Amino acid sequence: MSNLKLGPLPKLGIVRMTVPMPEPLKEELDLYAAEYGRLYGEVDAATLIPHMLEAFLRSDRGWRSRKSKVAAKSRATPSGPSGGVRPPATDADH
Repeated sequence: MSNLKLGPLPKLGIVRMTVPMPEPLKEELDLYAAEYGRLYGEVDAATLIPHMLEAFLRSDRGWRSRKSKVAAKSRATPSGPSGGVRPPATDADH
């Protein structure tokens, strides 16, 4: 039997989201989760979805390219609450 693209799940911190989806997609996710369960141990579709989304984002070359450009741009921009601008001098500075 061939392995699925999604391997064993890592243990991570959790943030909850509610996402509406078409019924056929939910049914297919449940089928995928059942097959995944046969290979790696019982798990429900809701547990797999974040890992599937992460795998999708990692495999999207367009997203990786844009993400690296955004990261480079934010590194080039001064950071901090003042936006890199020095506060006005006070009497204590003289």
